[in-house]
Amino acid sequence: MALIEIQNLSFAYNGAKNKTLDGVSLTVEKGDFVLLCGASGCGKTTLLRLLKPLIAPCGTSRGTVLFDGVSTEQLDMRSGVSQIGFVMQNPDAQIVTDKVWHELAFGLESLGYDTPTIRRRVAEMASFFGIQEWFYKPVTELSGGQKQLLNLASVMVLQPKVLIFD
Repeated sequence: MALIEIQNLSFAYNGAKNKTLDGVSLTVEKGDFVLLCGASGCGKTTLLRLLKPLIAPCGTSRGTVLFDGVSTEQLDMRSGVSQIGFVMQNPDAQIVTDKVWHELAFGLESLGYDTPTIRRRVAEMASFFGIQEWFYKPVTELSGGQKQLLNLASVMVLQPKVLIFD
């Protein structure tokens, strides 16, 4: 079974005269590495955001988007948050806390994980990405590249099935 299956997807933003996406079909199997290329404004970000229900754009959508065999419209919130990892283009748009370690723990805390699990996973990700030296720093002191790395680590701590980079 495909991890992501898009069938004849069309999308238009509210108030737009033209569709941003028209008849897109795509299948992504577990373990696939897929790269979307195209000119600025061609709909890449729109398509990627439609894969993650909580950040899907507002507009009119037709077609089917399945994640692990379930329509993204029917996907429960917990699965949408934890199983579909998304790293945004602008690192500042994704950071929600004040300290690096808070950012790493935020998703797990929000999903109700117990403290020992949160501490273990946060420590593993900090070590894996080599960010222990700025673990207690305020996020405002990080460079843009460090913020991107922090965003990636904050997504990976949730152990998603799919990772989307915009």
